[in-house]
Amino acid sequence: MERSSWLLLLYALPTRRATARVNLWRKLKKFGAVSLKTSAYVLPDQPAHHERFQWLATQIRDEGGDATLIRVAEIEGLPPEQLVEMFNSARAADYKELMASIHETLDRIKKSRSAAVLDQLVRHQSRLNEIKEIDYFNAPAGHDAQMLLEKAERFVAPRISASSARTLRSAEFQKKLWLTRPKPGIDRIGSAWLIRNFIDPHAEFVFGMEVRKFPNALPFDMADAEFSHHGDDCTFETLLKRFAVENHGLRIIGEMIHDADLEDRKFGRVECIGLNFVFEGWARMGLSDDELITRGLPCFDALYEKVKK
Repeated sequence: MERSSWLLLLYALPTRRATARVNLWRKLKKFGAVSLKTSAYVLPDQPAHHERFQWLATQIRDEGGDATLIRVAEIEGLPPEQLVEMFNSARAADYKELMASIHETLDRIKKSRSAAVLDQLVRHQSRLNEIKEIDYFNAPAGHDAQMLLEKAERFVAPRISASSARTLRSAEFQKKLWLTRPKPGIDRIGSAWLIRNFIDPHAEFVFGMEVRKFPNALPFDMADAEFSHHGDDCTFETLLKRFAVENHGLRIIGEMIHDADLEDRKFGRVECIGLNFVFEGWARMGLSDDELITRGLPCFDALYEKVKK
């Protein structure tokens, strides 16, 4: 990764200043700062962050404490990659909390589409925007939260479904570069297998969080992408419908992936749930995105041999 510098805020507050300590913690949390030790916080070295830490340092001194602001190129024992992971882990916790709330709203939407539910979706979007403001390194969990919120919004105001959209010709999608999110799971690996075997045999895959960095790539299973979750469909099902791939075995695999990915038990299929556990385990073992695809494709080859007619 690119070499970065960091801002460290070191401080000490009198023990009797409990209220000041809580207020300081809330502001540090709001700014997305990460704790290194009890009284040491870090942010990426940016002008806005420098100004924020200066302001907090002044407040700490006004409360009778001491504060020191330091700019460093590196922190001994903490390589930049580990620091970035600390920031991403903190944001992942924020996104996880938000996604739990969105799931609750989804359950309510399925029962009622009242004004209160609509207001809740607006609050979820506001909270998502707040987290993104302090998501300095584009934590992968942010994309998951965005896609889940879009799913909830589609229940209220359904967009055009994949089945009613214009059918695409695979002949016009040959030798393309296909983009999806890092750490692919069941839907993305299954979709890559579908693309490679039934749409674009010479497809190449790249991984990233920002579409603008890959202007020549076709995004799939990403927020606001044409080939993604639409209506009640997972990405695999969307691709089947958009390219009019009609095949009994693929339909069955689509149902399996749907239930494993969306966890809504729509089809009562459990076969891919275990397979998804394997994919997630490989990701935790540190396999690269390319390795996850390379190992995953033969799994679907075997699955297809079992279910095809």
